Amino acid sequence: MGNFDFAVIIDALPYLLGTGLVFTLKLTVLSTVLALALGTILALMRLSSRRWVSALAGGYVNVFRALPLILIIFWFYFLVPYIMGWLTGAGAPVPVGGFTSALITFTLFEAAYFCEIMRAGIQSVPRGQFDAGYALGLNYFGVMRTIVLPQAFRNMTPVLLTQVIVLFQDTSLVYVLSLTDFLGAANIVAQRDGRLVEMFIFAAVVYFVISYVASRLVRRLQLRTAVVR
Repeated sequence: MGNFDFAVIIDALPYLLGTGLVFTLKLTVLSTVLALALGTILALMRLSSRRWVSALAGGYVNVFRALPLILIIFWFYFLVPYIMGWLTGAGAPVPVGGFTSALITFTLFEAAYFCEIMRAGIQSVPRGQFDAGYALGLNYFGVMRTIVLPQAFRNMTPVLLTQVIVLFQDTSLVYVLSLTDFLGAANIVAQRDGRLVEMFIFAAVVYFVISYVASRLVRRLQLRTAVVR
C-alpha cells in the first residue's frame, strides 16, 4: 500500500464514471422498469383463480430463483442470437449485442423476485378493499389498477428498492461478457496501467458508497411510511 497512487484514479475518473458507471446505472434503471412491469404481471398470474395460470407463473418464478444468475447470463448471451434467428426465420443467429442480451437476462431474472414482492404486497391489502371496489361497479382489472396496486406499491416500496440495490450490485457480473460496466472499466484501467490495487479498491468504495447511501434512504422511507400508517 506504500505505492498507492491516487493520481491513477483521478486520471481515470472521466472514463470510470462517464463510461463505466453510466453503463451500470443505465442497465440497472432499464432492467428495473422492465422487470417491475413483468413482475407485476407474474404476480397477478400467481394470484389467479385459474390453476394453470397460477402454475405457469409459479414455475417461471421457481426456475429463475433456483438458478445462478451467472449461468443465466451465459445462457442468454449465447442462446438469444439463435432464438432471435429462429423467431425471425433468418436461418442464422441474429446478433443482438451484449447490452441487449444483458438487459433481457436481468429483466427476466429480477422479474421472478419482483413477482414475489408484488404478490406479498397485493396480499397485504385488506380484502375489504377488493369488496369496496366491486361494490362501486369496478371489474377485477379496475379494482387492481385503481385500488389494490397503488396500495401494494406503497406497502412494498422499501422492499422493491432494496431489491434494486441488489440488482445494481449484480450488474457487475456482466464483466464476464467483456462489457464495459463500472467494474469492467476499472479492470481495463487496472490492466492497462498495472494498478490493480488502486482500481479495485476504488471500485469497491464506489459500490459501497452508492449501496450504503441508497440503503439508508430506503430505511428512511420505510420509517416515514410506517409513521403514515
